Amino acid sequence: MLTWTDLNICLPRTLFLLALLGRVSSLKECLILQSAEGRTVSCYGPTEFPSSLPADTVHLSVEFSNLTQLPAAALQGCPGLRELHLSSNRLQALSPGLLAPAPRLRVLDLTHNALRSLPPGLFRTSAALRTLVLRKNQLPAASAQWLQGLDALGHLDLAENQLRSLPAGFLLSLGALHTLDLGYNLLESLPEGLLRGPRRLQRLHLEGNRLRRLGDGLLAPQPFLRVLFLNDNQLAAVAADSFRGLKQLDMLDLSNNSLSSTPPGLWAFLGRPTRDMQDGFDVSHNPWVCDTDLADLCRWLDANRRKMFSQNDTRCAGPEAVRGRRLLDVAELGSL
Repeated sequence: MLTWTDLNICLPRTLFLLALLGRVSSLKECLILQSAEGRTVSCYGPTEFPSSLPADTVHLSVEFSNLTQLPAAALQGCPGLRELHLSSNRLQALSPGLLAPAPRLRVLDLTHNALRSLPPGLFRTSAALRTLVLRKNQLPAASAQWLQGLDALGHLDLAENQLRSLPAGFLLSLGALHTLDLGYNLLESLPEGLLRGPRRLQRLHLEGNRLRRLGDGLLAPQPFLRVLFLNDNQLAAVAADSFRGLKQLDMLDLSNNSLSSTPPGLWAFLGRPTRDMQDGFDVSHNPWVCDTDLADLCRWLDANRRKMFSQNDTRCAGPEAVRGRRLLDVAELGSL
């Protein structure tokens, strides 16, 4: 027969075992791996967000489920969390204090959810965050307040949302940003000064929008830009100084636009004879009018043909005498 003394001794152990069993139950749909840095918890298709996470969790994935919301204290007790992956859920909103318990967070992936906005102050304790992925949500507009506190952010992905406009000072607080993806939104224009803030932006994705014109001041704040995607827009005009100062540009994609001509001097800042565009360029599938106004481009294409993609798809749309001819062939003939 157990005495009160025996019960007092056994009770703490019993409570511990019950708590442990509770923890295992809440993580039954998760794989937990131990490493020298801490634990990796991966949950695929859970019915609810896991509770009682191990205190030494450094990597957490809760993906491919139907989660529509997260508990406000979802990350409580995980101060060392470095990566949080929440892709392919149905999250509609986030609590303003969600990330506060995880000040060491470096990667946040919210790809393919149903977010229509972000709460102000979400990142006020996220000075260590380096990668933020918001691709494939339903964001109709953006606010500079979203990004306050992201002093170390290097990679920002807002592609495949429903963005129609961006505020002029959107990136002012992101001095460390090196990669910006705004592709496949509904942007028809970009505000002057959009790219002020980042000190060394290297990759810029603007493809798949509805941009009609590239202004001469947009890229000026980013002389270290290496990769620029402008394909699949509605560009009909590019300002003469658009590429001035881009002495390190290695990749340019202007394909699938509405360009019929480009201003004299535009191409002097890119490629040969000053340097080689190492990763190449594409100006195909534009309605080029191969008259004297296109002579500057044709000479540049001839000098940089080794780095030119889609050569057979870069053709004259007019005038009638050369319709359908390759721009490179017209350039070789020197008929412009």
